[in-house]
Amino acid sequence: MTDETSSSPPGALPRARTRAAGPAVAALCGLAAAAAAVGAGEAAAAFTRPQASPVVAIGSAAIDLAPTAVKAWAVQRFGTGDKAVLLGGIYTVMGLAAAALGVLAGRRRGAAAALFAAFGGLGAWAALARPQAVPTDLLPSAAAAGGAVAVLWWLTGPALSLGPFLDPFPGPSRRSGAVRPAGPERRRVLAAGATIGAAAALGTAGRVLSDRRGDVSAARAAVRLPPPLRPAPPLPRAVGATVPGLPPFITPTADFYRVDTALTLPRIDPRAWSLRLHGLVDRPLLIGFDDLLALGLEELDHTLSCVSNEVGGPYAGTTRWLGASLPALLRRAGVRSGAEQLVGRSQDGMTIGTPVETLLDGRRALLAVAMNGEALPVEHGFPCRTVVPGLYGYTSATKWLVDLEVTTFAARDPYWVRRGWDRTGEVRTASRIDVPAPFARVPPGDVTVAGTAWATHRGIAAVEVRVDGGPWRQAELAADAGPDLWRQWTHAWTGATPGTHRIEARATDATGAVQPETRTPPYPSGATGWHSVVVTVT
Repeated sequence: MTDETSSSPPGALPRARTRAAGPAVAALCGLAAAAAAVGAGEAAAAFTRPQASPVVAIGSAAIDLAPTAVKAWAVQRFGTGDKAVLLGGIYTVMGLAAAALGVLAGRRRGAAAALFAAFGGLGAWAALARPQAVPTDLLPSAAAAGGAVAVLWWLTGPALSLGPFLDPFPGPSRRSGAVRPAGPERRRVLAAGATIGAAAALGTAGRVLSDRRGDVSAARAAVRLPPPLRPAPPLPRAVGATVPGLPPFITPTADFYRVDTALTLPRIDPRAWSLRLHGLVDRPLLIGFDDLLALGLEELDHTLSCVSNEVGGPYAGTTRWLGASLPALLRRAGVRSGAEQLVGRSQDGMTIGTPVETLLDGRRALLAVAMNGEALPVEHGFPCRTVVPGLYGYTSATKWLVDLEVTTFAARDPYWVRRGWDRTGEVRTASRIDVPAPFARVPPGDVTVAGTAWATHRGIAAVEVRVDGGPWRQAELAADAGPDLWRQWTHAWTGATPGTHRIEARATDATGAVQPETRTPPYPSGATGWHSVVVTVT
């Protein structure tokens, strides 16, 4: 019987037997290769564009390719955290796939390396498929693929070495010549762990550098907003109901909802920004940020809401917008006969279509540059966005605006219309119960019920409340600040008895139309139905 040691030349040290890496160690090697891909991709994106990062590019492609029902479910389920969930899901899937490829590399190293390279190809395709892509956007994915393949080849090779000063298990014992089958695996674990740590540091540095290179906070702080030529009238003193738990009438900017598809926020220096207005117009225009401010700004108090809202949903907010008149700019350009929609395009390629008739019917639509007295935050569209009363955001609120095209419905379907949403986007009448909260426990006797209602550009004429299917009672409305704003309301529920009770609310808009009872989902034209909460009187 012979073994490796007995076949050694006379006088030579016995050679240690080698052993293929176990599944756990092989999986760790795959994870290290994936970490190298992410780190290299983020570092390369810092020198090209943050949007070209393979993970961001693939995530953006996933958003675009996801069925409408999946998008709606994600917003309803995760709210404004949907993007973090998406990225977390991408990293999880990537980690599982990388671990499997690490195990595969133990038997077919070339095939595993090819599949890692294919991930880089997927990232390159996703980056180059973006609307504003440039050829250099493929470089981060190429760096990611190269880093992953190199690390995988090194960690799964038969002669892994960490160098004489880093390798704590350089070979068999000179004293006994004993076989150390655990040495190579420990070397792989050490090398993989070090690679993951280095990749994390590289990726973090790349992300920090990207943020610093794209930082426009100083440019935003330097914006000097001129006083409005058309100030908004003061709000009535009794515009808000003073009920604990009821949201303020004016939504603080930090609390204003954000629902969009951007995984990385476009960062635009206003000094380099310009807006092109073209298409079916007599006089195409190109204006810079200073030109926009010089047009003469006006204030608009307006409640903006998202079509993704379920009945009673939170995606609505009221702010004082400041901007230039969009209808005035369209008239200056001269809208041609036959024009049907104005398509706004953002810096990241998102397109929003607004019916032209809603812009020229007398409503005060804006090219907004500020909200609540300060320049727009980056996450809300700095340096410029559109605001059109009466329409959901998906047909009226182009953030990071850089282009306006006057066109027809047949010529172009904007982003959401291509996915089956109604092209008009008129806001549905909504009434929401904010107090008491769902499943709250309240004392018996007199209970204050309060909430908010809106029917933007039509206004709210009445709100009614009923308990346990009983008769409808008129709620008390706060002061009316105008048809483009929500109204807060209160109702005194007297004689509340112990037990579980259901409270419902419905609104009537200023045209006399009562909010419909039948519940419909947000897709394709906005949710309908009466909001209700269940509470327990104890």
